[in-house]
Amino acid sequence: MTARAPAFDRAHTDDLMAFLAASPSPYHAVANAAARLEKAGFRQAEETAAWDGAAGGRYVLRGGALIAWYVPEHATAATPFRVIGAHTDSPNLRVKPVPDTGRHGWKQIAVEIYGGTLLNTWLDRDLGLSGRLSLRDGRSVLVDVDRPLLRVPQLAIHLDRGVNDGLKLDRQQHMTPLWGIGTPREGELIAFLAAEAGLAPGEVAGFDLMAHSVEPPAYLGRDRELLAGPRMDNLLSVHAATAALAAVSAHGAGLSFIPVLAAFDHEENGSTSDTGAEGPLLGTVLKRSVHARGGGYEERARALAGSLCLSSDTGHAVHPNYAERHDPTHHPMAGGGPLLKVNVNQRYATDGAGRAGFTAACERAGVPWQSFVSHNAMPCGTTIGPITAARHGIATVDVGAAILSMHSARELCAVADPYLLANAMTAFLDPSWRA
Repeated sequence: MTARAPAFDRAHTDDLMAFLAASPSPYHAVANAAARLEKAGFRQAEETAAWDGAAGGRYVLRGGALIAWYVPEHATAATPFRVIGAHTDSPNLRVKPVPDTGRHGWKQIAVEIYGGTLLNTWLDRDLGLSGRLSLRDGRSVLVDVDRPLLRVPQLAIHLDRGVNDGLKLDRQQHMTPLWGIGTPREGELIAFLAAEAGLAPGEVAGFDLMAHSVEPPAYLGRDRELLAGPRMDNLLSVHAATAALAAVSAHGAGLSFIPVLAAFDHEENGSTSDTGAEGPLLGTVLKRSVHARGGGYEERARALAGSLCLSSDTGHAVHPNYAERHDPTHHPMAGGGPLLKVNVNQRYATDGAGRAGFTAACERAGVPWQSFVSHNAMPCGTTIGPITAARHGIATVDVGAAILSMHSARELCAVADPYLLANAMTAFLDPSWRA
């Protein structure tokens, strides 16, 4: 589990912080990842256009999902894939279809709870709004109000003397943020956001909007050994995988696999959508890539049989205040490198062969790694890993960086772990790569 770790490059963590701050919604996250890939020479492939099989990097962008791949020179129709899967969404508060509400002299915004949110972390926090506005002409426009706009105020302790003995929040009644004083007016929020985006209110026909904390990512601790920030679950993995794919494409002539990044939306509520891991997007892209290189069913089957997927999602570092909630012999440490996540009931897809493939990549990269398994008395979470394995028949291994405060509005990790994960991913995508 130990290896010679590459010298830590704080620039990678600085770049992750910039990526987190610029990606308050899945739509922003994939736009930013696509921009980074464009700088590395990738070009967008329109889903409605014909594809060719020429070498080079391409990506498909749909909603909050991005699939990117690099075809090396001399790739055949049966060349296997190396896939890194991640997700772009995070638990948060999402705006309801009729948003303008309020009572007792307060203007409020109606929200719906998205995913397994730690509700208390959204209390008394300055919130902005972000997402996309869908226009009547069929276009979508990203919007990001990254300043204090909303707040979910907690009840004062004087009116709830037992709050420190157990806070219980009603998801409907207690989580509605306020944003002004007075009587709410229908259409007020969308008119405001349209103006922020330089649009007329009548241009907006639909929207997908969510709240986000406006507090920027920050180094933490005496020696700045920790990173605090929003949406690490799972933009930390998306950022690392984007960096790894760009890196291997820069010297991709000798690649024996086709490296792929699959950044899905909607993992936090089950992945069942056209942009989620349960949907057909990844399978369609892989099939069209094979066909563009002259292959058919036989070549695609051969390619998938030789493929391997790395499902990367954040995992739990051992919590010093709740160590009894972790398996007693598996205590993943912050700064200890990527987690290899195992669950025999297939909540994670890792098996012995996948373990061997990932640990070999870590050894080539000089990256330490550690094992994670849940306490038997605790329900185990899951990832896109088992879904990808079952849907596409691709051998899959589940990994991720160790964090604390998962599903909080603000999470925490060691500053070195994102860099270590990116190095391991680079070696996974290109088995010839050495640190």
